[in-house]
Amino acid sequence: MPHRPMAPRGPPHYSWGITLDKQQVLVVGGSSGIGLAVARASLEAGAHVTLASRSEEKLARAAAGLATPDRVRTLALDITDEARTREALERLVPQHHIVLTAVDPYYQPIRQFDLARARRTLDSKLLAALHLARYARFEPAGSLTFVTGVASERPSPGGAAIAAVNGAVNALARALALELAPLRVNALSPGWVDTPLWDATPGLDKSRAFDTHARRLPVGRVGRPEEVARAARFLMENGFTTGEVLHVDGGHRLV
Repeated sequence: MPHRPMAPRGPPHYSWGITLDKQQVLVVGGSSGIGLAVARASLEAGAHVTLASRSEEKLARAAAGLATPDRVRTLALDITDEARTREALERLVPQHHIVLTAVDPYYQPIRQFDLARARRTLDSKLLAALHLARYARFEPAGSLTFVTGVASERPSPGGAAIAAVNGAVNALARALALELAPLRVNALSPGWVDTPLWDATPGLDKSRAFDTHARRLPVGRVGRPEEVARAARFLMENGFTTGEVLHVDGGHRLV
């Protein structure tokens, strides 16, 4: 019997424009900041949203503040726990889009590093991304988006851990765009954004730091979570974008 070549793998059929209407969006780290803004943007587009975070209390507060609670559910989950993440993702099939915004930042000069503490930062972004890529199951024309950050290209003293993990996840997105195709995989790299994360930074005068930083930037101000969320929505809805690192940093890479 003659050998019959296999048909080449092709992309799923879909129309030119992808809409989030009635689609399932999982936002990991969705209880505050950029993640919560991504959830709002997705709901405004008609999606059904699952907020995932480690804190049930924060999740409940976030969900209560959203305008369409009938399209919101919450999931208390430590995304660095492989077994629990696998179990949770099996229950959430199918997903159209997943956005990973969670991070446990750590800043410390390298010679004073607490390696165990730095590991938590690496796990919160890189290990979490690997867990999602391994266990999540997506609908055709779906997407996976990792939120990284400008530190990968403009690191600051004491920021080796966050710079390294952001760069690693940017590279991972490119690799997964090939390996998981036709699933679209991208990274979204914000600059300084006014989120509650800054309020929890010990010893920081947030207002003064923002004013100083804003004077350096071409746009003259720090970012807002909603601006990053619009970029995340673009990556979910644009079916011709994959393997990209989308920078939303106010020109921070240029100064």
